[in-house]
Parts: sequence; structure tokens; C-alpha cells
Amino acid sequence: MIVKWRSRIHGAGVYATRSISKNTRIIHYAGEKISNRESLKRERRYIRNGHIWCFKLTNRTVIDAGVGGNVARFINHSCRPNCYIDIKDGVIWIRAARPIRKGEELTYDYNTDGEGLIKCRCRPGCQRFL
Repeated sequence: MIVKWRSRIHGAGVYATRSISKNTRIIHYAGEKISNRESLKRERRYIRNGHIWCFKLTNRTVIDAGVGGNVARFINHSCRPNCYIDIKDGVIWIRAARPIRKGEELTYDYNTDGEGLIKCRCRPGCQRFL
């Protein structure tokens, strides 16, 4: 259903290998479950390399896709995404927000709450920082 390829947005991206219907569960965001405190240390290192791989699951728990993650970690941010996040029973699911065409890059809004150190590249002229 999906594959990792080079992205026009940033580095690698994830693309649909077939059409995906609205609300379809595409993939879960896998990685090591760590404390929020530990994630702050790791995030500093990841951000220096231009990545955001720590995904806040709860106020106490974060999923670090840099350790044990899957291809979902390469889904890029967009301010106008075609996917959304659905957290069910401690699992972070990426779901289709609308019908997605074969060959289209998957994106979701990261909704970061950090210091805004990475410039958004979702489209030319976007002024947001992640």
C-alpha cells in the first residue's frame, strides 16, 4: 500500500502504491516507548540532523521512531495534509483524511509544541516552523 522514496518536501517520504480510501488505517507509528523526559534529550540530537522522530503519545509517554521505528517515521509534515493521526489503545495510527491517489506522497500535520527550530517545507512560501 505504501513505499519509501525520495521526497520533494524533505529527504525521504512515503508514497501510496495504490489508491487509498478516506479514513483507511494506513500504518501505525512504531518505535521505542520512552518517557517524555528522555525524549527531550533525544529530540535535541534528532533536530540537529533535521528530523522529528519523537511522537508524543501521552503526557508521560513518547514513541521514538529513531529506535525500532518503521517506514511511518518518513511520512513528512504538511500544513495541508492528506492524512491524520488517530490514537487508539496506545497505538498511533496514520489514517487517510481524504481519498489518496496512487503515487501521492503521504503527509500529516505534526502539531509540534517545541521550539520551532525546523522550517516547514510543505510548499513554497510556507512560513511555519516545526
